[in-house]
Amino acid sequence: MGCTVPESPGPVPLEPRLEPAYLVLFRSGELAERATRAVERLASCDLCARYCRVNRQLGIRGAVCRTGRRAVVQSFGPHHGEERPLSGTRGSGTIFFTWCNLRCVFCQNYQIAQLGEGDEVTADRLADMMLRLQYLGCHNINFVTPSHVVAQILEALVIAVEGGLRLPLVYNTGGYDSPEALTLLDGVIDIYLPDMKYGDSAIAYRHSKVRSYVDVNQAAVREMHRQVGDLVLDGDGVARRGLLVRHLVLPGGLAGTEQVLGFLSRDVSPTASLNLMAQYRPCFKAGGYPPLDRRLTMEEFRSAVAAARRSGLRLVDGPDGDLDMESYR
Repeated sequence: MGCTVPESPGPVPLEPRLEPAYLVLFRSGELAERATRAVERLASCDLCARYCRVNRQLGIRGAVCRTGRRAVVQSFGPHHGEERPLSGTRGSGTIFFTWCNLRCVFCQNYQIAQLGEGDEVTADRLADMMLRLQYLGCHNINFVTPSHVVAQILEALVIAVEGGLRLPLVYNTGGYDSPEALTLLDGVIDIYLPDMKYGDSAIAYRHSKVRSYVDVNQAAVREMHRQVGDLVLDGDGVARRGLLVRHLVLPGGLAGTEQVLGFLSRDVSPTASLNLMAQYRPCFKAGGYPPLDRRLTMEEFRSAVAAARRSGLRLVDGPDGDLDMESYR
């Protein structure tokens, strides 16, 4: 998914056999230690920026994520609709986790994130999914909405690596991640794919029911970039490492696109990679929150694209020349 215009040269190609970062930690024993520490933190959970502090080791569900000791998965499989550097020719190996630590009133995956479609899985089963996706030829393992299941991912990853997993890992997040979780993921995740949903925390609170979103989100994105740097592609144009930010343009300027772009180019990297997305449509409870009760206009998206071009950021994954929003309806 996504719709932006490549305006500047893409990231520098990298040797395609670059080893995923987590293998170094695995060989030293650090990966297993990280998994143990992450599970321990579930006893007073701080593995997302909600800091609900419930004891998920006992199976108590998080106050917002509704997830206890085990992760809940809705589906997994090769996904050809992600950004082109992730989908490549063989697809991104997505694992869709159920529930979310945000409560966006316009959630486009609300059946999964808000209504809880999915089944609990053991660490062994989650590891099997990763290995199955590798067997199917996917370019990477793409953890979708993972912020509330960091401990469960690390547990399963140790098992998967023991079973032969060698693919890069994508952390595909709504962007409300705690520094505690990101510290555990340092040297584990190869590609960070965070949303930057808003440039104003008051708007974030009204529409995603979360406090201090901008401060938390910006701190998380800074840390993600510190860990992995700008997006790097292999010789086939497939992402191997780095940061790729998603920003969904919302009707009425609610996303604060200018603020988000300014932060990225000024405080993260002037050559950061950005997917500027036009596919907003009213979903879930959006009808009660004007102007989210309507689609994005062509003029609104053109204005966002112009701002992105001025920012100098690397835009990925879209049609060249004039934008045809009908292709994203």
